[in-house]
Amino acid sequence: MSPRRAILLETSSSFCTSLINPPPSKALLSQYFSSNPRITEHGPAWAQSRLPFLGKTFSGTDECVQYFALLSQTLSMDLPSDAFSNVSEGGFVVDVDAEVEGEQGKGVVTVVGKGSFKSLKTGKGWSESFIYRLSGFDDEGRIGHWEIWADPLSAWVAVGGEKVDDK
Repeated sequence: MSPRRAILLETSSSFCTSLINPPPSKALLSQYFSSNPRITEHGPAWAQSRLPFLGKTFSGTDECVQYFALLSQTLSMDLPSDAFSNVSEGGFVVDVDAEVEGEQGKGVVTVVGKGSFKSLKTGKGWSESFIYRLSGFDDEGRIGHWEIWADPLSAWVAVGGEKVDDK
């Protein structure tokens, strides 16, 4: 394994594992991300009325902190200890030479995760698999851009429905 591949794999694996019990957003960003981080959770822009973190790119530390704030005000996330495929079993796909248009750094890591989510407004929840693409790594192997592909329709329905009775 090349040194660069090992660095990207370690950063990505450690970052994903940290999301199981995440630290405060600023600490997470400073530990794993480059000096100009970007976060994009893909989805339709029309869904932003219920899911304000969806369908746009948050750029820079302040906007990325805003992403985490909007997400945590809308949904709770429960990632199991095995949320991300085992690194030794090839669960993380690493391409050290890949370049994404519009990004400064090199390298792309893709991983599939799983978890349960719940609307804070209604109490409705769902389980899903999702994909992360980590790219634009700097020379130190820190992430430039975190992209998320998840299930926005389940989130839309859960957030927009009636409150669930806790009884």
